[in-house]
Amino acid sequence: MKIVVTGDTHILGRGKRLPSVLLEECESADLIIHTGDWKSLEVYNTLSQYARVVGVYGNIDGDDIKEQFPSREIIEVKGHKIGIIHGHGEKKTTEKRALEAFEGKQVDVILFGHSHIPLIRYFKKVMLMNPGSPTDKRTLPYYSYGILEIKEKIKAEIIFYQDKA
Repeated sequence: MKIVVTGDTHILGRGKRLPSVLLEECESADLIIHTGDWKSLEVYNTLSQYARVVGVYGNIDGDDIKEQFPSREIIEVKGHKIGIIHGHGEKKTTEKRALEAFEGKQVDVILFGHSHIPLIRYFKKVMLMNPGSPTDKRTLPYYSYGILEIKEKIKAEIIFYQDKA
């Protein structure tokens, strides 16, 4: 199963849109996961044209998005449990807040956003992934999104690119 992981899209509508490189990847996705900070339900509507979309809300999302998505979620894919959270909050790092959100829960992967810093690493036996942002790289050299391939095992990859057109 191929899962495209994105977040921190910050799409306002009116001319701003998701990058074509991300949408081309979504064409072959079985599932799309968004880690919050959608900014507009237009992002959900666009991604839903490609595959089923699961996600959470982030700190800049309005009530329209908070009514559609939870603050955190756990889904199961091919026997693997995936925790999803945006990761915003006070004190501590985004990564530590994401880990704490699933303390005591049996998850194999935690997907989070907020920092816009792409990351794949393990903490103990839990894979952590932040896909970065496909539209707002901040001070980083590249925009990014993630891919999870789930079969018997989990394979994770971050895709980096320069042109967000």
